[in-house]
Amino acid sequence: MDQSLAYLREILSNYTENHNEGKKLFDKLKNHYRTAEDFAEHLDAGDITFLNSILPEEIKYALDEKDEERAEQLNNVYEQLF
Repeated sequence: MDQSLAYLREILSNYTENHNEGKKLFDKLKNHYRTAEDFAEHLDAGDITFLNSILPEEIKYALDEKDEERAEQLNNVYEQLF
């Protein structure tokens, strides 16, 4: 799993209890995608909508915490959604 997907999996772990879509995506990452691009190719519209709803805030949080590496890696995933 590349670093972008590792960070994504980490943040999705926070969305597994109260969000069915978060749990679904967290489980989907167990398929050992090699890259964010590969992962994005296997997303449906609901997956993309959910990620679009959480990633901007997660990227902002990483920047606020001065964690530029995390922000960059999450942004990499976010860019693959378009």
